[in-house]
Amino acid sequence: MSESNEALSRSLERIQGFGILSKTAQHISDFRLSVAERRVVPWVDFDQLLVAFGGALPRQGSSPDQVIQQLVASAEPGLVATTGPRYFGFVVGGALPAASCADMLAVGWDQPAFNATTSPAAAAVEQVVGGWLKQLLRLPATASFGLVTGAQGANTVALAAARHRVLADAGWDVEAEGLCGAPRIRVVAGVERHATIDRSLRLLGIGANAIDAVPADANGAIDTIELGRALAAGSGAPTIVCLQAGNVNTGACDDLAQACGLAREHGAWVHVDGAFGLWAAASERSAHLVAGIERADSWCVDGHKWLNVPYDSGYVFCADAKAHLASMCFTAAYLVGHGTGSVRAPSDFVPESSRRARGFATWAALRELGSQGVSELIDRCCAHARLFGERLGALDGVTIGNEIVLNQVLVSFGDDARTDRVIAAVQREGTCWMGGTTWRGRRYMRISVSNWSTTKEDVERSIAAIRGAMGEA
Repeated sequence: MSESNEALSRSLERIQGFGILSKTAQHISDFRLSVAERRVVPWVDFDQLLVAFGGALPRQGSSPDQVIQQLVASAEPGLVATTGPRYFGFVVGGALPAASCADMLAVGWDQPAFNATTSPAAAAVEQVVGGWLKQLLRLPATASFGLVTGAQGANTVALAAARHRVLADAGWDVEAEGLCGAPRIRVVAGVERHATIDRSLRLLGIGANAIDAVPADANGAIDTIELGRALAAGSGAPTIVCLQAGNVNTGACDDLAQACGLAREHGAWVHVDGAFGLWAAASERSAHLVAGIERADSWCVDGHKWLNVPYDSGYVFCADAKAHLASMCFTAAYLVGHGTGSVRAPSDFVPESSRRARGFATWAALRELGSQGVSELIDRCCAHARLFGERLGALDGVTIGNEIVLNQVLVSFGDDARTDRVIAAVQREGTCWMGGTTWRGRRYMRISVSNWSTTKEDVERSIAAIRGAMGEA
């Protein structure tokens, strides 16, 4: 075959290969159209999935169409309806239609979102959504920001910026010298902080043992009186205070205004882990829960939780843009168009250089909802959470274990063993899915309402399923 004929053959194969995109889109559409009526969590033998996906690595390749057909057939039995309206596990949103399509486009476009040279569109969309998010979350317009994978990434970036600033103020250049010989950093955080804070401190070399844990009130918010005492007892060491908006079990938010004021008196950096609770700022009905948010130094929030963009997506913001930049940026001789001029380089504010263009999905979600739609989404989920609490709390033998302030509900069905039996029965039945948790030494069903498509009817169906499970347990 001549060289020109080979090139033509390869070109035709590529065209035919990309023709499966429409078939793939149909698979996705079929899944999303059926997800509301699917069994939420499949009962599948994991070993069967391994067999379906596994076998010996093939020596010869397959056509793209065959590959996708086999992938769909192998994956289908093991798919969880996390994007559906009755998945109440963890704090998982269900990706909005426009955000889902935008993410599909991002994959198709395959843009390296390193800087404006690798993708002007990806860089521009991030700059726009950063401004929109700051406005929506009531954060300072001058704050720097980065689009990361989720709350773990956001907390790590924010605490890296904090590490830079508190050590620089103590006369130490941590980026150049590392932590060997550096002044010891003190971290003051509530006992009910999320575990990602501890892991971020481990990753940054500060260490989890640097935490001075402060007691929390009955609903999990930090005790500000004890916080004041802890700060006053400090030795003048470089200090970071970690606060929380949205306790993972109860939804409780720390008193940010008072806590930030106390931290300011002691020259501490204040970071707010608001993985889902920071979205309370987007609604007039819940904004009081995060009053004083603008007084912090850094903030973390997820997109794939309450904003309902596809996994994975998170955002970090820093009031001290110089500290943020110093902790993350780098340059090299081969990096064209990087580190010069006034055009923002997205990778300067996050750990990854090779990064996907997740800004498109966030842009689409914010355009689809608008600020009013985000507010209504927050209000609707909170109302559904209260409905769960009211209906379940009225049943004999049922106790609601938290003050329902946002979208989290803790439900006890008597003793711990019975509570676990009810949870297992609900998960087995398949109408809805809720996980379990331990709060203040007791077992609870943990209900998190985060999905844009959840309706009152979905809540009622789920309550009926829970009542049926109580009969089994």
